[in-house]
Amino acid sequence: MGQIISTYGNLLLEAMGYTLLLALWGLLFGCILGIIFGLSSVVNNKVSNIIAKIYVNLIRGVPMIVLAFFVYFGVPYGLKNLFGISTTFSALTAGIICLALNCGAYMAEIIRAGIQSIDPGQMEAARSLGLSYWRSMFRVVLPQAIKNMIPSIVNQFIITLKDTSILSVIGFPELVNKAQNVIAQTFKSFQIWAIVAVMYLVVILALQQIANALERSLKRGSERNRDKH
Repeated sequence: MGQIISTYGNLLLEAMGYTLLLALWGLLFGCILGIIFGLSSVVNNKVSNIIAKIYVNLIRGVPMIVLAFFVYFGVPYGLKNLFGISTTFSALTAGIICLALNCGAYMAEIIRAGIQSIDPGQMEAARSLGLSYWRSMFRVVLPQAIKNMIPSIVNQFIITLKDTSILSVIGFPELVNKAQNVIAQTFKSFQIWAIVAVMYLVVILALQQIANALERSLKRGSERNRDKH
């Protein structure tokens, strides 16, 4: 085990760095999609509601591995045959798109639930002061909702981080992909997978501690605000 760590430790740490980077990009763009479709699901517009519902149900209903193959192989094939556009995606680009689409569907539900957790009177009060619907949403409702959503967003990042392992199937050099390469050279699958499991465990436990600390901090802040009033 020690020899494997000394020989391949840096390689696996670099792969974990790529994994975290991919998860961060996926979460970033997933948050953007989540905001768009989350807001679309709560506005008083049936067309927007239906579009948001279709997106969420469609993406959540497709396994990640199928989505990865579709983005990496299917989309370039479709663009070429339907529109004559020759293009290919790098494993990084396809991975970010795949994670963003998947994360965005779950983030949309988190944001919808966060907005709906805010007392409707907040929106009514803001509108009565002369603010437009969208100004009221972004200046009054959404800032309050985000406080409630932070723990769920951190948990979604943990899920997205674990989902990156699926992208080894399209050749992105994340941790699982590099571990498979090391196993092919050393034939020591038990030791390699044990090291990979520990690496994931350390990172995920750290993120869970962050989520728990944020949740406790937000709870204390809410309690202090109630005491003031």
